[in-house]
Amino acid sequence: MQSTEASTSMEVEAVSSQPKPVVSTLPPKPHFDPLKPHEMNDGRVQFRKVSVPPHRYSPLKKAWMEIYTPIYEQMKIDIRMNLKARKVELKTRADTPDISNLQKCADFVHAFMLGFDVIDAVALLRVDELYVESFEIKDVKTLRGEHLSRAIGRLSGKAGKTKFAIENATKTRIVIADTKIHILGSFANIKIARDSLCSLILGSPAGKVYSKLRAVTARLAERF
Repeated sequence: MQSTEASTSMEVEAVSSQPKPVVSTLPPKPHFDPLKPHEMNDGRVQFRKVSVPPHRYSPLKKAWMEIYTPIYEQMKIDIRMNLKARKVELKTRADTPDISNLQKCADFVHAFMLGFDVIDAVALLRVDELYVESFEIKDVKTLRGEHLSRAIGRLSGKAGKTKFAIENATKTRIVIADTKIHILGSFANIKIARDSLCSLILGSPAGKVYSKLRAVTARLAERF
């Protein structure tokens, strides 16, 4: 009898030792409306300026409306030409849908200044994964005089045939401006085009570069 009483008293003690659950009422989560793009920067207006080189002044005049329309109407960015400073100035507006549009527009205008057509450069506004890469012939190999002229000739080919072949095979756009080379495209495609151009600069014949390009582009097509 004593043992049963002891066991019941132990059970009671064991039950009483458990802590009582504390019911805590948390305050409701705060609800914040998403910030508008122009509010993210404390309402400050952001600017970009792109210099206009002398040889691109006339083409800019001719193609101004083709550049102005997508930037002002679609990207909602203000654009003007500062004739005194010879710079294209861009700035955000209160209704700019995304703050990154300003940098995209600056890249688009800069690509046009490098020598790309508006039709090709406008892809920088539409597609995210596009870049412009620039390098000089002397970065690959130090060439002077006739050797440099021949290297530029090899890059272009007869009536630009070699340049067009590399562009079409790699889905890029290439501008050869004197000794500077600018390539517009996706990261992987720029690399293939750059390797082909470097081979030509180093003296490879066009036929060898074409066959290598065919193999690389076939491998790329299989991957995707």
